[in-house]
Amino acid sequence: MDGHGAAVVEPRGPSETAALTVLRRNFSETLVSSIATLGRCLRMGVHAIRIGIVDAARGQFQTRETLSQSWFLIKVTAVPSVLMAIPFGVIVSAQVGNIVSQLGADSMIGAAGGLGVIKQGAPMASALMLGGAGAAAIAADLGARTVREEVDAMRVMGLDPVQRLVVPRIAAMMLVAPLLNVLIVVVGIGSGFFVAVTALDVTPGSYWTSFGAFTTPIDIWVSLVKAFLFGFSVVVIACQRGLEAQGGPRGVADGVNAAVVMSVAVVTVFNTVITQVVTMFFPLRMA
Repeated sequence: MDGHGAAVVEPRGPSETAALTVLRRNFSETLVSSIATLGRCLRMGVHAIRIGIVDAARGQFQTRETLSQSWFLIKVTAVPSVLMAIPFGVIVSAQVGNIVSQLGADSMIGAAGGLGVIKQGAPMASALMLGGAGAAAIAADLGARTVREEVDAMRVMGLDPVQRLVVPRIAAMMLVAPLLNVLIVVVGIGSGFFVAVTALDVTPGSYWTSFGAFTTPIDIWVSLVKAFLFGFSVVVIACQRGLEAQGGPRGVADGVNAAVVMSVAVVTVFNTVITQVVTMFFPLRMA
């Protein structure tokens, strides 16, 4: 404070100014790198879709490789998805049931629990499973091929790595994601029904009546579309990080870690945007 009571701003020292400069530079570099990575992912996704459509039209689509990758994804995600869906359905039914019971509307537990699983729980759970298990496996496989220079050898022989490696994995992920979503919906709603009937004294008839009164075909289709889009996002990120791996085994591990983290972040943002858009155009139907 000076003699007139005004605050005096002391000039920053050289070390503080240098630290702020480094912080701004790191932030700008991180932002630019993130935008560039997103652009490469989008470019790879568009390129893969174009190649897949052309190969399908010519009858040259790699069906056997796609089915092999689909079976692999099912093996690594089916059991963990069931194990995740059971406690998720139980938690949603128990928590929502307690609140609804306090309001004296026990018959609405089926609607609240079922819609929670269908609209939010199943797509997010399937995306997390595909991102945590499927994307990690894909990024590790492609990353190992990249550091062993197999991908460079394919380019030298005139083969497109996107056509040979990426397209079948994208097709497999987009095939498995809706199936996994349906599995989680069935298991989650079944476990929620069991808890509601046995622990919350809800009659089976009222549970399914409220569930059918509020759940519409639009909710099912939105859930499937969300799982479809989440699966596409996850597999494109995994393929991009795998094909750009460098630096030996450490680079492969970094690529796998980045694929999982980026998949979770992108899916969370996508889910928020899609939920807001769907709520605007398809509000909750009152029974």
